[in-house]
Amino acid sequence: MDNKEKELLLLKTVSCPICDKTFRSIQVKSGRARRKEPDLDLRPRFDHIDTNKYDIASCPNCGYTAMHRYFTSLSSLQMKLVKEGFCNKLKNPPTQEITELKCYTYDEVIGLFKIALYITELKKGKASEKAYECLKIAWLLRGKIEELEEDKEKNQDAISNAQKEYLNYYTQAFDGLVNAMASERYPICGMDQNTMDLLIAAMAFHLEKYEYSARFVSGLLISKTASSNIKKRAYELKEMIVEKIKK
Repeated sequence: MDNKEKELLLLKTVSCPICDKTFRSIQVKSGRARRKEPDLDLRPRFDHIDTNKYDIASCPNCGYTAMHRYFTSLSSLQMKLVKEGFCNKLKNPPTQEITELKCYTYDEVIGLFKIALYITELKKGKASEKAYECLKIAWLLRGKIEELEEDKEKNQDAISNAQKEYLNYYTQAFDGLVNAMASERYPICGMDQNTMDLLIAAMAFHLEKYEYSARFVSGLLISKTASSNIKKRAYELKEMIVEKIKK
């Protein structure tokens, strides 16, 4: 266990909206982790911890699992769909009662996010919610790949499998977010239009959709509402697109 990672964690009591039971969830201490420069596609980075690993809660009683952002945001119909379609059919919850702090492994938390995605589909959640969960899974797989590549005894098969899975979820996230931008009102996943445009531009670049990426970058560079930081990142992305097109 990484002691530096553990020092940034706490146990927080959470109430399950499905079964009304309270349980303890592992979360990151507010303001304690030192922020680093995020990835091109806004994946957050911090010293000693991947905060994405702790952005989810899973009830040890009924099994309901969701990102913190969406955990209590359920209509009565969605509660019924989750209870009847998932919780009542579950033999064993995916997690047990947490009594002491521990650090999640990537495999553990990726499994929980996949359950959350399944539940979102079951409850007929918004396109943006499903897409954001796919993006979170992709970011976690990126973290897993980085961890595997740092290992002295590199498992090339494990790296290759993780890379394939990563591309699958990243593509799903991109398609879902593009769909959400056309059908939902801002903010989407907590992001305003400029932030979302930057994210889509970066994701399109990553997927080698350079012309598509360039359209969003151009819009950001002439935007009157985009912040100086967003414009700076858009300009950096523009330079990378130009370099790729030259090649």
